[in-house]
Amino acid sequence: MSRKILFVVNNPAFFLSHRLPIALKAKEEGYEVAVATMPGEAVAQIVAHGLTHFVIPMSRSGMNPFAELKTIYALYRLYRRYRPDLVHLVTIKPVLYGGIAARLARVKAVVYAISGLGFIFTRQRKGVDWVRQITQLLYRLALGHANSRVIVQNDNDRQILLDIGAMQETQAVKIRGSGVDVTVFATQPEPSKPVVVTMAARLLKDKGVMEFVKAAGISARCGSDIRWQLAGTPDPGNPASVSLADMESWGTEVNVLGDVRDIAGLYAQSHIVALPSYREGLPKSLVEAAACGRAVVTTDVPGCRDAIAVGKSGLLVPVRDAQKLYEAVARLAGDNNLRLSMGKEGRILALEEFDIRKVVDRHLAIYRELLS
Repeated sequence: MSRKILFVVNNPAFFLSHRLPIALKAKEEGYEVAVATMPGEAVAQIVAHGLTHFVIPMSRSGMNPFAELKTIYALYRLYRRYRPDLVHLVTIKPVLYGGIAARLARVKAVVYAISGLGFIFTRQRKGVDWVRQITQLLYRLALGHANSRVIVQNDNDRQILLDIGAMQETQAVKIRGSGVDVTVFATQPEPSKPVVVTMAARLLKDKGVMEFVKAAGISARCGSDIRWQLAGTPDPGNPASVSLADMESWGTEVNVLGDVRDIAGLYAQSHIVALPSYREGLPKSLVEAAACGRAVVTTDVPGCRDAIAVGKSGLLVPVRDAQKLYEAVARLAGDNNLRLSMGKEGRILALEEFDIRKVVDRHLAIYRELLS
């Protein structure tokens, strides 16, 4: 009888964009593969790929204790009914609640995918930070499975989890991001000038959207002909989302493209990719930029600095600093040789570290090790 793997992810669209190739490879290798997510339009696509799907009650940002306990219980019941040999937990709530439920249900093996720990571990609060204390306790409970691996995307997250006693050194495996298809995201010649700088992200304040818009304003006031464009939409379910009022105040310095599906095509029409985020696990947009051979400007924060070869494939700027962001973009815009050489280094980095085939193989090796 084939071994069962169950992926637990909050958002079905996120599963498709970040974990589908791993699930399909596991299915190809003879595993029975199922996916548990919140309801959503993308569920139909998951089923169309021949994967079993379960709906779980989960809110992405809700903090109602009864609703959260309901999610843990629903996952426990699903584990007892489906009886997976291994559960692969992706994003914060599935890791915490799915991890606790897996220990209660005595699932044989667990893979925890830490795609960023968020600001709760870096923010400074006077007195006791109760939310942080509770979250640390949840991580210690969730990650304590005896037969498990914790996949981290950057060294900062790994160190935090070790420092708070949530995992053992032997559990940690570093895989830089969820991979990219280097044949789809391939290097194209730069388009003709003027220079275009693109940011592709959900329109969240903690992605650095406001700094990008401010930098575009500085660029316009300096008389630069650099074109600034933003691909993405607000995320009403996220408290950090920009509002329609914010967007109406931006003026004409930045071109807001909305939802763009063809990111490879978008980067082919760009010269520089920027992401002034406040913190990441390892941003997919910068992995894709590297594969497309585009120079990057990003912030000197965990996750973002891990997505580039610093000074070789991209430039780092201080977080929340629109002036420095503009200056770095202007430097690359004005230096063709530097920009093109950084693009070439990005492509080399993508082939070595981010190639989806290598990322998938590493995940399958973890499954085999835990299930042996």
